[in-house]
Amino acid sequence: MERILERYERYSYAERQLLANDDPENQGSWTLEYAKLKARVDVLQRNQRHFMGEDLESLNIKELQNLENQIDAALKHVRSRKNQLMYESISELQKKLVKGCKTLYLYVDAKMNIMEKL
Repeated sequence: MERILERYERYSYAERQLLANDDPENQGSWTLEYAKLKARVDVLQRNQRHFMGEDLESLNIKELQNLENQIDAALKHVRSRKNQLMYESISELQKKLVKGCKTLYLYVDAKMNIMEKL
């Protein structure tokens, strides 16, 4: 449904642009731009309400399934990013552990050499 509204806005905006170009002063261009942006803001606000679980009564089954698919895709993206950050964190911790173990080994080895010399 959103795509249909966007397509309608695009075509109606393009038609208004053609009509505005006929006007030598292009007086209506700002009005048309405002109308286009206002319509886009309205669509985005409606979508945001739907993502927040509000105003779902007006949606039909197909739109609800589309919304569910969008939310599932977003959730997969978030989980993927979370896993990536966790793997990077684990990798960094492993590097620090290896470095710490090497430092500890060198320290113990140096102490053993001192003990052997005594």
